[in-house]
Amino acid sequence: MYQKLISVLLFIGMLSGCATTPSTPGPEYNAFYAAKPASILVVPIVNHSLDVDAPNYMLSTLTIPLAERGYYVFPVNTVKVVLEQEGFYEADIVHAQNSVALAELFDADAVMYVVINRWDAQYAVFSTTVTVDFSYRMVSRQGVEIWSANRQMVYTPQNNNNSGNPLADLLTAAVQAAITKAVPNFMPLTEQANNIVIDTIPPGPYMPVR
Repeated sequence: MYQKLISVLLFIGMLSGCATTPSTPGPEYNAFYAAKPASILVVPIVNHSLDVDAPNYMLSTLTIPLAERGYYVFPVNTVKVVLEQEGFYEADIVHAQNSVALAELFDADAVMYVVINRWDAQYAVFSTTVTVDFSYRMVSRQGVEIWSANRQMVYTPQNNNNSGNPLADLLTAAVQAAITKAVPNFMPLTEQANNIVIDTIPPGPYMPVR
């Protein structure tokens, strides 16, 4: 009787051990774990879109998810001012600089680079498709790339117009598409892209306890 009870308890213990054992990180994170970054410097964003305001919008959505992931993020406005004092006014020029030198300038553990590949709204009479596409890269203070990712998000508003008058429904759809084209809202897609991508980064040392 007691032997059976002990066997059952041991079996349950083994199952519990299996359930709580964390999975081994993939080899693609070896460099990241070796670098052990605690502070991240997000440099100005390279913009390949036609919207000159896109980099500022993008920058405003990066700090919070990185901080929630457990990292100290240097204030982006302060970073911009310091870089301009060093003579780096354009994002392309900043991205071309030596990562080690940039990290040393701020005493950062890692430098994060982001490129906007797409930030546009394509109009097609009865619908408008909003697209954002970003490339991310993180380099350690030793100059080693420790993480990279790409993310594209696409949104096409659904026209749920069913008034019983097909002509009126088409007109309403056309007006809605024109409004989306004139004033597209890129922020929800941008925030979603950043949250998805940054969630793939291993938790940092300041990860909030939940």
